[in-house]
Amino acid sequence: MKWRIYSVLLVGALVGPLVASSSFAETVAERFEKAIAKIAKSCASRKLDPGEVCGEITKLKPADPLATEEGRFAHSIKIPNPLPDDSGYKPGMTPEQYFDHLCKTEAGEFIYKTVENVEGLYMMRPRKRTTDDELEHLYALEDPYGHTTDESYLVQDVYVQPATGRYQFLEMPLSSSVREKERYRRYYRDEHAHPGRKFQTAINGQGVFVPYIVAEGTASDIKSRYGYTWRGISRLHDRELGIAGGELIVLDVKTNEVLAVRRGYMRTGFVRNNLTGVWWMTGPSCPNRGTNLTFKFIQKVLKPLPSEVKEEKDVN
Repeated sequence: MKWRIYSVLLVGALVGPLVASSSFAETVAERFEKAIAKIAKSCASRKLDPGEVCGEITKLKPADPLATEEGRFAHSIKIPNPLPDDSGYKPGMTPEQYFDHLCKTEAGEFIYKTVENVEGLYMMRPRKRTTDDELEHLYALEDPYGHTTDESYLVQDVYVQPATGRYQFLEMPLSSSVREKERYRRYYRDEHAHPGRKFQTAINGQGVFVPYIVAEGTASDIKSRYGYTWRGISRLHDRELGIAGGELIVLDVKTNEVLAVRRGYMRTGFVRNNLTGVWWMTGPSCPNRGTNLTFKFIQKVLKPLPSEVKEEKDVN
């Protein structure tokens, strides 16, 4: 089975052979395809125990960036610094060479306008939590670079729970499967939401406990003036060489004016402790991925309304 490299318009191209480096004669994509075939063959060759699951990774499909309303909108946005038609790839480039080229010529943070005293934020395209199979799959994630844990798990604690530079509320669309009259989820501060519950954070580099005050509700409309979304980057040779890119776009929700863009790339395909060689949690990246990668960038653009954080207890 040949996997196809998806594009923004879902136009695939069969992965072709390429000498990826002088030390081995197969591309990341070719190694991945062989691994998938090996896993499928192994599962088919033996009788599974009752309840045993085998080869789930072989059933995963390439991500469809246009499958949702939020995805289609993200890919429709025109940004001030669009990707060039020519990525600069040259036949015979190694993954390292191509990755370094993309980092030097395309990656970076591009801020066109900042806003002060922003009260709340609209997360226009929430990310889902990933599985290990998805992280070991070359094509299952649209934007592995931006798919960090803090963007897919307990985002309310990252964006709203009091600490330096947090927002008063965070909004996001509800899944279409649970929508009724109200279409949005809202996380907001309420000092009476969780009596006695504490949250560990840091203030001025010092570990402290503060009250946990994030409440959750639904709404029929959003209050946020500003928000952000994301989209994957896909070109013919990127995934073939184990490279994935993504763009984060900060914008004015009312006018769709683009305020900032972060474009990043990461590389995988050389991991030795799994069959596919792919592991999107780690690997070379530019700009360098770190804790609260997206939140820290958004803070630079949409500067939160200052608020006092009440320290309760030192944890050091």
